[in-house]
Amino acid sequence: MAQPSILVVEDEDALATLLQYNLEKEGYRVSVAGDGEEALARVEEAQPDLVILDWMLPKVSGIEVCRRIRARGESRNLPVIMLTARGEESDRIRGLDTGADDYVSKPFSMTELTARVRAVLRRIRPGLAEDRVQHGDLSVDRVAHRVRRGGREVHLGPTEFRLLDYLIQHPGRVFSREQLLDAVWGSEVYVEARTVDVHIGRLRKALGADTAPNPIRTVRSAGYSLDLEG
Repeated sequence: MAQPSILVVEDEDALATLLQYNLEKEGYRVSVAGDGEEALARVEEAQPDLVILDWMLPKVSGIEVCRRIRARGESRNLPVIMLTARGEESDRIRGLDTGADDYVSKPFSMTELTARVRAVLRRIRPGLAEDRVQHGDLSVDRVAHRVRRGGREVHLGPTEFRLLDYLIQHPGRVFSREQLLDAVWGSEVYVEARTVDVHIGRLRKALGADTAPNPIRTVRSAGYSLDLEG
């Protein structure tokens, strides 16, 4: 399967170069546009699988680019992640109202951005999402529902698999029990928060290796994270 293509629309050369380098390292095909007009021309020429779009752009603003992408029948469903230094909630809402699928405020970590890219692609175009994710000695195969750690197969129940799959999409990020309940069990299901502790315990036990630290980290009074160093 061809790797997904991403159009980065960013007028700061240094940031555009950094984004291109990191996204290519993740296996995406990346092209760059330096202003809104060029971005719209690129989308019309050869539509990418996802657009990372800066809010503040010369010639045509990011908001206007997003609006025009949504107005064209061919690109109406093209995933767009807005990138901006504006952190005000009203601006975030305006960006999402215009049709952006997600919103990342500067400064951001590349780990966060690439996790958002994976999540948007998986949600909007499941066929383009990676079938296998690897961090350190831990790999998750979504198609086969198999997990390996350091070459050893790890046997997980369906809930533990979904928990690990969610955590590995956001490495290093700490999630509260409530956030994990919402993401893994769904907001429509009533489950007590301590149920998360039980399943995290099972997941941790299954991933435990005699010679390696456990990748599932408990953050006191905050929640849990998958530690990249693990």
